[in-house]
Amino acid sequence: MKIIFAGTPEFAAVALKSLHGAGFDIPLVLTQPDRPAGRGMQLQASPVKQFAVAHDIPVAQPVSLRLDGKYPQVAEEAHALLHATPHDVMVVAAYGLILPRSVLDIPQRGCINIHASLLPRWRGAAPIHRAIEAGDAETGVTIMQMEEGLDTGPMLLMERIPIGVEDTTGSLHDKLAELGGRMIVDALRKLEQGNLLATPQPEEGVTYAAKIAKEEAALDFALPAEALWRKIRAFNPFPGAFANFNGTPVKFWRAELATSTSRATPGQVLAANAQEGVLIACSQGALRVRELQKPGGKRLPAAEFLKGFPLEGGNFN
Repeated sequence: MKIIFAGTPEFAAVALKSLHGAGFDIPLVLTQPDRPAGRGMQLQASPVKQFAVAHDIPVAQPVSLRLDGKYPQVAEEAHALLHATPHDVMVVAAYGLILPRSVLDIPQRGCINIHASLLPRWRGAAPIHRAIEAGDAETGVTIMQMEEGLDTGPMLLMERIPIGVEDTTGSLHDKLAELGGRMIVDALRKLEQGNLLATPQPEEGVTYAAKIAKEEAALDFALPAEALWRKIRAFNPFPGAFANFNGTPVKFWRAELATSTSRATPGQVLAANAQEGVLIACSQGALRVRELQKPGGKRLPAAEFLKGFPLEGGNFN
């Protein structure tokens, strides 16, 4: 079976690697255009493109696939390439471009998506972040037949994994990427054998995982400690939860829940030392921060951070 693969970030690259390793014929890869990245803002290829180039797989990088969009000529050329490339199915994973009906209808066996949630919960752009932020006990991967709606298509396979108390978006991403890579190989083998069954998504339980905005990462200590603890984990590694100390933004990378009977003002630093870390009062409970970062600095354990940035007796806001 011939597969066109469409994806961009590391999550998708893991799936592409799995498909390639399983021996599937991949005549074409679609990925987003190279973007400026790093301190020098040099153009950088996506992880999917890097893997494809390293394994001599042809790559296309259209800025749009919509014939009625801003770049109709680019979309027409992409459509022509898809029609000219023999394939049975398209596999899509975190591609980042909308696939219009005109593209969904090209593959004989349709387009199959690898989605990092237990659909219909967390349809949309940031399902891993939102699951942690909401305090979900579990998540997983859904292999889905694509439709024009946002992650609305029928489910083909689903597997669940627990969300651990130490999990961050970074650690959970890696687990789900590996799971997705294994599941898509399983799904395509079932498709080849004719025993891949589709189940409509339930109408109840639909939630949407909106794209993460940087301003969401600002911590409000008027919230309970547990809510802030979840945000710190959800926004690690991007965009990084932070709070201001005397006007300086300090990022929080690792924290724990702590009990507190103090009636201190939310945001007040209750302790700041090597033994206790940085203990901050919240509206309910307290937050013990174990890893911090100042602007231009490195991520440091609390004991190391405090040597150059004392916090005793101050307030975060």
